[in-house]
Amino acid sequence: MTDQFVDLDATAQAELIRNGEVQALELVEAAITRIEKLNPQLNAVIHPLFEKACAQARSAELPDGPFRGVPFVMKDLLGGPAGEPLHNGMQLLKTLGYTSPQDTYLSEKFRQAGFISVGRTNTPEWGLMGTTEPAAYGPTHNPWNLAHSPGGSSGGSAAAVAARLVAVGHGGDGGGSLRIPASMCGIVGLKPSRGRLSLGPAMGECWHGLATEGVMTRSVRDMAGVLDAAAGAMPGDPYAAPSPARPYQEEVTRQPGHLRVGLMLQTPANRTPLHGECKTAVEQTGRLLGSLGHSVEVAHPAAYDEPEWLAHFGRVVQAHSSFTAHDLGTALGRALEPEDVEPYTWGLIEEGRKISAEQYLASANWLQIWTRRMASWWTEGFDLLVTSTLGEPPPVLGDMGGPSEDVLAKWQRNIEVIPFTPACNATGQPALSLPLAWTADGLPVGVHFVPAYGQEDLLLRLAAQLEAAQPWATKRPPACA
Repeated sequence: MTDQFVDLDATAQAELIRNGEVQALELVEAAITRIEKLNPQLNAVIHPLFEKACAQARSAELPDGPFRGVPFVMKDLLGGPAGEPLHNGMQLLKTLGYTSPQDTYLSEKFRQAGFISVGRTNTPEWGLMGTTEPAAYGPTHNPWNLAHSPGGSSGGSAAAVAARLVAVGHGGDGGGSLRIPASMCGIVGLKPSRGRLSLGPAMGECWHGLATEGVMTRSVRDMAGVLDAAAGAMPGDPYAAPSPARPYQEEVTRQPGHLRVGLMLQTPANRTPLHGECKTAVEQTGRLLGSLGHSVEVAHPAAYDEPEWLAHFGRVVQAHSSFTAHDLGTALGRALEPEDVEPYTWGLIEEGRKISAEQYLASANWLQIWTRRMASWWTEGFDLLVTSTLGEPPPVLGDMGGPSEDVLAKWQRNIEVIPFTPACNATGQPALSLPLAWTADGLPVGVHFVPAYGQEDLLLRLAAQLEAAQPWATKRPPACA
């Protein structure tokens, strides 16, 4: 039987339910069928929640939110609904059958919006890589070419959305983990501003403010609608992003106005060469922006080229890896041992244990001051920075991830592939990856848009303009429902 819902975005699916044309159970069962058909190729959904999803779809208590009855997926990291599997990419937690001890505020907001989770998706251990190849569950495959990485750490969700298993996939972003897989899988990925979404109740902030959560979608209007449903401070949050002037869904119907845009055609400090097809994608986007009436020039913040920022970023990640090991050990009632985690994870833990409190605070403070130097560029007349999302097209599986004792080499390889994205985690700015280019052999190349802090509204207005000018909705990967 033909799946009439497969190409519909979440907004269109929700409209069918509101109009009484379909029932929630029909949408959920169609999504389950797609997962059962394609997941053996992709390995995107690692915890199917089919019975629970069907029960929610049948329930008269299904919340009447804007996405009532729409199936989606949640990443196996950073909590989620109480009682659902939560393994964080770890073989140890998989063996223990660990589950989320409480609802996160975000999972409750998803529930109140009417979303129905049909499964939890694959992630690298602790979300520490820009690819999704955990030893516990094996690699997720890119639907555009199964031999290639789907990105990470939200690679399972990205592959599920790109292959049209669902229209919306949850993820987190500590160094690009929503934008990296969005770029590699040819979909839309937004890292919200720091404080836009709450990480409670179990956390105030994550990775000293580097990390946040969000979603990946295939349409800009879905991104806006989910942001409306998920955003907002909760009691006790350490900080909050400024409130938007109007609902984000209204922004996609508004023109962005005339923008001054800077194109960055090199990697920060020219550490590694920018792949030719990534550079071409940025140049083509610049021409498209010019044709839409925006002022475009080659320019970027000078602070981006300061060589120290990635070292300080890495120190914060290493320190928090050590803290995570301590936190998990406390929960388990014993200290974590090397055999409990992958060698790459253990290497970061060991490096983190070498960092003193003074060194950690010095790096955190350095990044905050560096943020001021970065942010000043947007006060000098520029509205938007445009870069390639990544330094190169999606690598093959085993390149960025996979078994390796050489932690430093793997870390450096990941940074080579993701030279741009971590900066916005350090500064707290929102950033958006759009699927605007493909390589000659059919792999997606995302283009990265960065406004000033708090300006998701501008991002969504421009994204809607670009989506209308250069649509991507009809592009389908070879592994697709």
